[in-house]
Amino acid sequence: MKKIQCIFGTLALIAFPTWAQAQTQAKDTTLSRTVVVEQEYNPDIMDASKVNVLPKVAPPTVSKKTVEYDATLVPAGNIPASTMQAYTGVESQDKAQRGYARLGYGNYGNLDARANYLFILPNSDKLNLNFHMNGMDGKLDMPGSDEKWSARYYRTRAGMDYVHSFRKVDLNVAGNFGLSNFNYMPYTSNNKQKFLSGDVHFGVKSTGEELPLQFHAETNLMFYERQHDFQYENAQEAMVRTKAGAMGAISGEQYVGVELAMDNVFYKNNEFDDYTSVELNPYYLYQNDDWKIRLGAHVDFAFGFGKKFRVAPDVTAQYIFSDSYILYAQATGGRRTNDFRRLEMISPYSQTIGQLDATYEQLNAALGFRTSPVTGLWFNLYGGYQDLKNNLATIGISGVVDQAYSSSYLLPLQANMHNIYAGAEISYSYKDIISFSASGVYRDWKTAKTEDNSGELLLAYMPSFEAKFNVDIRPIPSVLVNLGYQHATREKVGDQRVDPVGNLYLGGSYEVFKDISIYVRANNLLNKNYQYYWGYPTEGINFMGGVSFRF
Repeated sequence: MKKIQCIFGTLALIAFPTWAQAQTQAKDTTLSRTVVVEQEYNPDIMDASKVNVLPKVAPPTVSKKTVEYDATLVPAGNIPASTMQAYTGVESQDKAQRGYARLGYGNYGNLDARANYLFILPNSDKLNLNFHMNGMDGKLDMPGSDEKWSARYYRTRAGMDYVHSFRKVDLNVAGNFGLSNFNYMPYTSNNKQKFLSGDVHFGVKSTGEELPLQFHAETNLMFYERQHDFQYENAQEAMVRTKAGAMGAISGEQYVGVELAMDNVFYKNNEFDDYTSVELNPYYLYQNDDWKIRLGAHVDFAFGFGKKFRVAPDVTAQYIFSDSYILYAQATGGRRTNDFRRLEMISPYSQTIGQLDATYEQLNAALGFRTSPVTGLWFNLYGGYQDLKNNLATIGISGVVDQAYSSSYLLPLQANMHNIYAGAEISYSYKDIISFSASGVYRDWKTAKTEDNSGELLLAYMPSFEAKFNVDIRPIPSVLVNLGYQHATREKVGDQRVDPVGNLYLGGSYEVFKDISIYVRANNLLNKNYQYYWGYPTEGINFMGGVSFRF
């Protein structure tokens, strides 16, 4: 049956063209008639012996034609009548190297080691690792005597910082470790000291500009240990530092916001009191092309230790005219916690005899003028008044410990101080060839007089005049020369004044190969005898050289 169907289908396909032609053929008329001639299909192949013989291939011939040129201004009408622009490559800035390392050494056992690397992870995450170690180990001349002091001071810092970017919020996780290892003056009863510190940071910050509120929040778990103090052994400080803030727009130029900071501090192995401090900073912000005004206040509370309630202003105003002329004024203040970290920053050689209340800047009022009359050149003139409550300073103490020897150490003390100041700054930079900066500020310090004169003694190391000068010159791309000078005159107490700081330094670097440089730096070229901390001398002429890498 199936075979019969195939036969009928084949006959239908063969007959279909003829039927179609008959259907489309015009009908016969009296004047015209169509005659269809059908020829029988002959399946026989004639001359079958030549089927597999290829025909001869004649080589192609090209006929020569005269070339005609179109000399019209616009050869083709479909091309716009415009001059073709010259091709220029897309400019792109070289990407900075993610890694950096350097190692240097000098006289007095000076050491300089630093390493840093930035990892770019998927989803635009960033992980930064850093390490830093510097210090010295050498003999210094004791002030006022011919005795030598075998001084040693090394500081080590290591940390990591990770940032994950969500669509509208950044998450930040960081951690740091610190170690300071040094010795005191020969007359100190305990001649060595070690500071251990560490902290862990968790924070979030908004990045979406379309959010109704811009916010940030963070918490920090912080630990610090002073192993060998005069009175306490292994004194420990633990702190939970929380910060948060939010700001929202009430119009295109007006904003309101509030900042919150809270410290929960705990102590161990000493007689210090645990305490909590809270700072609130509400403010109103107005800014446009000419004005930027901030009106706010710092409201501080303390529970457990310290002054319970304090208030300071937070007011700044800035007016821009003629594009690059800025007139500004401020009346600010706030709390400065005197924790173990700040005590090391003020003077690492001071001892923790008693608990210190926070230093409070009751008022810092200033008026200034800043301008840039020429591209790359800036001037800044300012003056003002500063009032500090419980300001921290150190004073040298000597006392008999037993019949065998006496002891000398630095004692941190606090006093109310105020000063009137005036200063000026100038800076200039031209491309990557030269940059120059100079600044100077004068302060007239005052403090309440006491019967034992301890208040005035705290002013002995307060700077009455500070000046800085620095210039960087790059004569050729591979060479950098650096020259500078630092000067600080101390406040006069009675008829005496501590020797001023005068550090003239010179340095330079040379790129030997791509991303590989050698550097050298020399300090105290005038070989001055001065002290940054009471009774502790600094190095004479000292130098350091090393090599740095970028990768």
